Amino acid sequence: MNCQKTLLEMAESYLRDAVAPNATILDQDPDALKTALQGLGSHHLLGLKLPEPRGTVDPRTAWEIQEAIARYSGALGFLQTQHQSAGSAISRSPNQALKAEYLPQLATGNRLLGIGFSHLRRQGPPLVKALPINGGFLLSGTVPWVTGFRLFSEVVLGAELPDRRAVYGIIPLVNCQEDGGKITWNAPMFLAAMQSTQTVSGVLEQWFLPEERVLFMQPAGWIHESDRKNVLNNSALILGCARAGLDIIAAIAQKKPLPFISAAYHTLNRELMTCRQNIQHLMFNQSREELDIWYSQALPLRVQAIDLAYRVAQGAITVCSGASNLAESQAGRVYREALVFGVSGQTSAVMEATLAQLMRSP
Repeated sequence: MNCQKTLLEMAESYLRDAVAPNATILDQDPDALKTALQGLGSHHLLGLKLPEPRGTVDPRTAWEIQEAIARYSGALGFLQTQHQSAGSAISRSPNQALKAEYLPQLATGNRLLGIGFSHLRRQGPPLVKALPINGGFLLSGTVPWVTGFRLFSEVVLGAELPDRRAVYGIIPLVNCQEDGGKITWNAPMFLAAMQSTQTVSGVLEQWFLPEERVLFMQPAGWIHESDRKNVLNNSALILGCARAGLDIIAAIAQKKPLPFISAAYHTLNRELMTCRQNIQHLMFNQSREELDIWYSQALPLRVQAIDLAYRVAQGAITVCSGASNLAESQAGRVYREALVFGVSGQTSAVMEATLAQLMRSP
């Protein structure tokens, strides 16, 4: 426990000293963001979802470190969680050769990977298809979202097989041609938030994924079941964003000694602490053996966290007044970050519950 506490304190120290003062730059400059990411790696903070001996902490402390990263830089929080998710996928693979190749280098950031499988959640014809052939699979189709172009070198990609199962494997996150196949990643999208994270779309044309680069196969609909089990996984990022907004409100309360600003801070802070405690209790103390029961409690907490982040971000905008519209405004940055975290990993159920929350009676 002491080692885990020390790691959390070390993370907080690095984030306060090296990340927080540069949050605006990290939101805009991919090179600065990559440097900050490498800083996490130098502190062995990029293996939070890896099992021992490669993993660095227990799940609760890992959650708290993720929360802290998002508090001090939403762009860094969003970018690193892509790599952490890729690491988690690799750690679960039965492909021992790939695990031996990648796991020793993930926590330090010596190997950096993104993820590209959100399209498997979509209804209708598959966007990325995998055709089984001798020795592997031919991948074809359009990948709508991958974060980390020129920041990561590879991506864990999901593709749908003819029988609707999905294959997950590692492919390059660079434009390349090989053996008649081709990968083309488009120019980074112009985003309203976190432009520095370099999100791109891509096209695969008969790209050969050899069996040696396959992580695992999953049955049809597996990702939807996984989403239910992991509905609270990004709650650390959402609440970290909310904490960033509260930090701004607290700072303005010191400059503008208006009682209603302090009252707003204390009310929102109490709500955040209650939500945080409830989420941690459900995540780390409640069994998911009865998934339907667990999920019925977890989904409202996910939506509550999203709603709280939106309201706190709006509060930060409000107390900063017209200065919020400046390009370098911290309140404006946090407001945009809340947009991203509120829809990250969104499922139809999360969307429906979020809209229901917005339509609640006054």
